[in-house]
Amino acid sequence: MGTLYLDRRNLNLRLDGKRLVIEELDARPRGVPLALLERVVMQGQVQFDSGVLAALAEQGTSIVCLSARHSRRTALVLGPGHGDARRRLAQYQLTFDTEARLALARGLIAGKLRAQIRFLEAAQAQRPDVRKPLHDGLATVRGLLPSLAVAADRDAVLGLEGVGAAAYYAALTALFPPSVNFTGRNRRPPRDPVNVCLSLGYTLLHFEAVRAVYGAGLDPLLGFFHEPVYGRESLACDLIEPLRPRLDGWVWALFRERRLQAADFVLDKGACLLAKVGRQVFYAGYETWVPPARRYLRRESYRLANWLNGRVDPLSPLAGGEGAENH
Repeated sequence: MGTLYLDRRNLNLRLDGKRLVIEELDARPRGVPLALLERVVMQGQVQFDSGVLAALAEQGTSIVCLSARHSRRTALVLGPGHGDARRRLAQYQLTFDTEARLALARGLIAGKLRAQIRFLEAAQAQRPDVRKPLHDGLATVRGLLPSLAVAADRDAVLGLEGVGAAAYYAALTALFPPSVNFTGRNRRPPRDPVNVCLSLGYTLLHFEAVRAVYGAGLDPLLGFFHEPVYGRESLACDLIEPLRPRLDGWVWALFRERRLQAADFVLDKGACLLAKVGRQVFYAGYETWVPPARRYLRRESYRLANWLNGRVDPLSPLAGGEGAENH
């Protein structure tokens, strides 16, 4: 099973039996067996009829549509989900269990902080020339773990996560060349090449998390750390938190190894955009990087579902990101 990226103008999709045929002007049609498609990522102008959509969904293929300019998600289609409604009933009960949600949130953010520490330690070994900002970031993030272990409520956990994020991004900025103008996290729209890549990577990871949660029979909208917000899959937001530093490290590698450079981006009305050639590099690299993250998200979604049904140790419902550390 694999991923199909459709990122060209004036593509047309049609069915030919059990194959998806991709037609493009001045090019030979290409066919892909439906059985090989696990997900489809569309960006740009892609035309197809409802039969194509129905066939992909019936096959269990998920589809995410990204806006042509800013790579924001505009639509999401999921295939058949898990049929055990008891999992969602238990999840709904969890939303009213403050103590259980706090334990889950502590473990989740502890996993994120440890992932930040591992990344900054590895970066420190490779970049002794920026040792000071990396050392300062590490000292702050490490110092948060004892306080997190005794955090009294979700607001305290949220505050510690915010302090860690500020220190972590301050250190992260030191790793990138001045030419990309990365001075911290910004979005909607991202204003520099690094933030373009971070936003696109987080969007794709979120898509993977929604798929995993849905496949495990849970409701993506109901998280335990992120509060319910209209239209946001809060549980998917929860599960990708420990993966964010690992994706950050991969984005750093894209620029460190000069696979992406400032010339691969364009500025338009204050927004930074990744050009077509750059997107091809990004998507190809992402598919090489992402398989362990996908396995982690599937495993943790089922662990949470089984914990809600009382099938695993209630003291350790989630791995806190540890199982995804080997990227």
